[in-house]
Amino acid sequence: MTPTIKDVAAHAGFSIATVSRAINAPHTVNPVTLDKVRQSIDALNFRPSPLGRQLRGERTRLIGVILPTIANPVFAECLQGIDDLACAQGYRLMLMTTQYDAERERHAIETLREHRVEGLVLTVADADTHPLLDDLDRAGLLYVLMHNDTVRRPSVSVDNRLAAYDGVRMLIAHGHRRILMLAGTLAASDRARLRHLGYAQAMQQAGLTPAPALEIDFNAEELAPSVLAHLTSGPNRPTALFCSNDLLAMVVIRGLRRARLQIPHDMSILGFDGLAMGELLQPPLATICAPNREIGCSAWRRLMARIDGTYSDTSMSLTLPHALREGATIAAIPNTSETSRPRSIQPLA
Repeated sequence: MTPTIKDVAAHAGFSIATVSRAINAPHTVNPVTLDKVRQSIDALNFRPSPLGRQLRGERTRLIGVILPTIANPVFAECLQGIDDLACAQGYRLMLMTTQYDAERERHAIETLREHRVEGLVLTVADADTHPLLDDLDRAGLLYVLMHNDTVRRPSVSVDNRLAAYDGVRMLIAHGHRRILMLAGTLAASDRARLRHLGYAQAMQQAGLTPAPALEIDFNAEELAPSVLAHLTSGPNRPTALFCSNDLLAMVVIRGLRRARLQIPHDMSILGFDGLAMGELLQPPLATICAPNREIGCSAWRRLMARIDGTYSDTSMSLTLPHALREGATIAAIPNTSETSRPRSIQPLA
């Protein structure tokens, strides 16, 4: 049977109130008494109930983390940054995942609120028009978003539109004209929508016609035969693919190889995230790098500043720099004539 605080009191020879003070306010208890209580706690292997402390209105030092998934290493890298700082500062984390599903997002937020978390670090499908975030604002529960690129709410991200623009511009500079973007469902990710805007702007500025994003299941481990056929058949098939994340780029590379296409000789591939594992591929993955671990760390620091009342930044959002990693999955298009080259590409305003 699990020991209770009553058992500890009987074992130590003190009242339940004294044992409670020894656990929750040890500085108010005589050192000799405190030592005896602690000996009884150890002897009985008693563990105080966090829920009991919460019901008494004490600080929980519990922070909720809501992520779409931890199968994508992007979010695992963010979580590692958060966990390192939380551990160092004596906080505990409670993690829930949503698979970009609105109902699961609602369940996660409600569950964490029931556990009296002191704040939230989260990534949602659409930050600007999210009713649950509006509810949190009204309730006064502090939160900071990760990867959601918005100026309306507390957030840490890269400039997704500019980052995609820079990446697609790099493909164009290698001579590519038929560039297609692959993404999960755009309705499920405001980041993917912004990245498609950056793709479209780079294409239009180069005098090229952007295509709608080819939307596929972001959980799929294989390309559907219809998708593979679309990418590999016909004289006007794309010569380069811009994938909205690195994990998707790896799935695409595997599918293309099974279709006997060589990367990058037959198809160039550009990812987005900068996952370290991309450099272990053969050839190494070209990608747009986001500082994922630092996004997690910065979100944590901003949340702690909001909780402590020391937050002084006048901007709701923090935008961290991105970088391009020119891996070997991009090859130049040979024998590109002067007439087919894009006009001069200007920096994105």
